Amino acid sequence: MEAFITDWLNLLLRWLHVVAAIAWIGESFYFVMLDNGLKPPKEAEAKQRGVFGEMWSVHGGGFYHSQKYLVSPPKMPEDLHWSKWKSYTTWMSGFALFCVLYLLQPQTYLIDKNVADLAPSTAVGIAVAFLIGGWFAYDGLCRLLGKNERVLGIAVALFVVVCTFATTHIFAGRAAFLIVGAMMATAMSANVFFWIIPGQRKSVDALAKGEVPNPIWGKLGKQRSVHNTYFTLPVVFIMISNHYAFTYSNKYNWLILSIIMLAGAMIRQFFVLRHSGKNLYALPVAGAALLAGVAVFAAPRPAPAPAAAHSEAGATAPAALKLSEIQPILTQRCATCHSAKPTMMGSAPAGVMFDTPDEISQNAQRIYQQAVALKAMPLGNVTQMTDDERQKIAAWFNGGAQK
Repeated sequence: MEAFITDWLNLLLRWLHVVAAIAWIGESFYFVMLDNGLKPPKEAEAKQRGVFGEMWSVHGGGFYHSQKYLVSPPKMPEDLHWSKWKSYTTWMSGFALFCVLYLLQPQTYLIDKNVADLAPSTAVGIAVAFLIGGWFAYDGLCRLLGKNERVLGIAVALFVVVCTFATTHIFAGRAAFLIVGAMMATAMSANVFFWIIPGQRKSVDALAKGEVPNPIWGKLGKQRSVHNTYFTLPVVFIMISNHYAFTYSNKYNWLILSIIMLAGAMIRQFFVLRHSGKNLYALPVAGAALLAGVAVFAAPRPAPAPAAAHSEAGATAPAALKLSEIQPILTQRCATCHSAKPTMMGSAPAGVMFDTPDEISQNAQRIYQQAVALKAMPLGNVTQMTDDERQKIAAWFNGGAQK
């Protein structure tokens, strides 16, 4: 029952997190598009009111006229929209999901003893430290190097790569990826909470008093907002990467993730520039080339051929095994999750079960891929599948997955 409740919390929090993230990212992408697509106003009256740029658009059967004031409008609007709760809801639901799935089950999801033999409390403490420390380190870089955006961008990118390398050498690959993404997402939401919204409040307060807001508040908020838009595609990839073990199970998973994040940032840059009328197609082409290179690099290599067995005639033949010889391994190491009545989870992941010979045969390719080629399963090797057992599964599969 406990596993069932955990699964339901996981489902509901994930649903909330995805919906909030769609709303936040969608609004963020819209304003980036709007900001880069603005044209100088043509009407003298608009210029006199302090309009910096404007855009006409059509959507849903109607025409819209958006205008931006570089510092502030002449007077305070009666109804002012704030973009903040979508960000906060995304982070809070994401952190709650992280707690339910990872921090409350560190031995299953955080720890891989082949990477680092950590105590559960130690793993949890280090994971949380990455989220908090990552924000302070990023914020410190922005304060120190904020006047030189190019240098700052390089410094932030190198910092993320260093954190990626560190997490993949401390945690299970799946958890390492997620922690990097959560660290970046924490910085994104903290940018909204500590910089963007406070700067906007200062501008609103100044305008309410009849004063001209200090343009530095908007400039600093804009800088953090730009950082957020480049973080977005890498973070979204990380959030879905847990479904694709070939990325996080590779020996060089830190390099794979770093390259994919770079490709995502390059593709995002293409769309940012496109909004301002510049079509730099080299960016998405280069991003696609990087992704293709990663796909080739991360492709699983064929497992070594099983040891040969000598027949009575002295010839050699593959040491193929029958299903009956590997079923006990799956029952002991895998059926705790992949069963009609799993003991570690509320239900079998992806509906994959190994209770009967037919179910095992139908999933032979999946079993080989996850347990032998990638060694991604069992999760964190919590059931302690041995190398000898993996070799037996390989022998069975390479011998034709005989029943």
